[in-house]
Amino acid sequence: MENKLKVKALIRKSVLGVNPYLPGKPIEETKRQLGLKEVIKLASNENPWGPSPKAISAIKRSLSGINRYPDAQGFYLKKRLAKFFGLIPGNFVLGNGSDELIDIVIKTFMEADENIVTSEGTFLEYEIIAQVNDRKVKKAPLCYFKYDLGAMLKLVDKKTKLVFIANPNNPTGTYVSKNEVAQFINALPEGVVVVFDEAYDTFIDVDDYPDSLSYLKNKKKIIILRTFSKAYGLAGLRLGYAIAAPQLVTYLERIRQPFNVNLLAQVAGLAALEDKVFLSKTRRLTLEGKDFMYQELSRMGLRYVPSVTNFILIDVGRNSQEIFKACLKFGVIIREMRQYGLTNFIRVTIGTQKENKKFLSVLSKIIKESN
Repeated sequence: MENKLKVKALIRKSVLGVNPYLPGKPIEETKRQLGLKEVIKLASNENPWGPSPKAISAIKRSLSGINRYPDAQGFYLKKRLAKFFGLIPGNFVLGNGSDELIDIVIKTFMEADENIVTSEGTFLEYEIIAQVNDRKVKKAPLCYFKYDLGAMLKLVDKKTKLVFIANPNNPTGTYVSKNEVAQFINALPEGVVVVFDEAYDTFIDVDDYPDSLSYLKNKKKIIILRTFSKAYGLAGLRLGYAIAAPQLVTYLERIRQPFNVNLLAQVAGLAALEDKVFLSKTRRLTLEGKDFMYQELSRMGLRYVPSVTNFILIDVGRNSQEIFKACLKFGVIIREMRQYGLTNFIRVTIGTQKENKKFLSVLSKIIKESN
């Protein structure tokens, strides 16, 4: 106990208060702990159909080169992204997933006495990374599981430097519309940078989703975060990117660590961008699977939050940790939402049709037995 106290005295105060992010439980760990042969994971919003075959081929071709450091600037991937979006390579910063990019943004822009404005019930890493960097976060409550941009605007003060908006939002699957974003952006003070975290943009199936790139082209101070971890199926390689004005990118690059994106991630990202057939198939199967899940959840009498992503937030009407543990025994990994303050909710990724059916069967059985 004495040694523990001595160590604790060495740690920064801002770190002592951090509640670490709890990732989805790994498949192999679940198999090992519970002695299961078959486990499905619907907890981390990954692509259940795997990566693009073109990405796999690109990785195999590049394996003999992993004795060398990767291209520190990601020249070819940035060039391809620029072509994809109709921008220039100077608009892009590559990251080891979006998490690293959030850290880079906070370190680049924030002074010690400045604050971040975001929402409750959103991606936890905004607050966790801010705390690690000893920066203050102000949060507005969700309104019907959506970001309340009006309430967030009221929190903005002279010390606000960054606003984080997950659009669509994780874990609720909701989004803020084109008009809502326009009103918010136009009302913001000049010195505030807005970060749009758009990890799930590929799954959008609504007409009034905002075009964040239009704000970039109109010289607004915004940063857009995108990822290859979801629809592109490259979560295991940790590849994300930020899009911003070159003037902002110059300073973000000062903070970015050299060689932060590995060689295999870069070549896989290049190939994945070329595979439009795979991306289209992923989107179609996801939307079909989501409609099926909606129908079955409604049939079971369970409420859910309509989603524009590849996951659904479900109200199970009871302690979500108990549902999580019960599902594990059947080899189904879901996400319980206590860390988000949603104690009666679970979040479930849209899987393959076989996985969706197994989850629904297991959930139905658990609920019937607990009633």
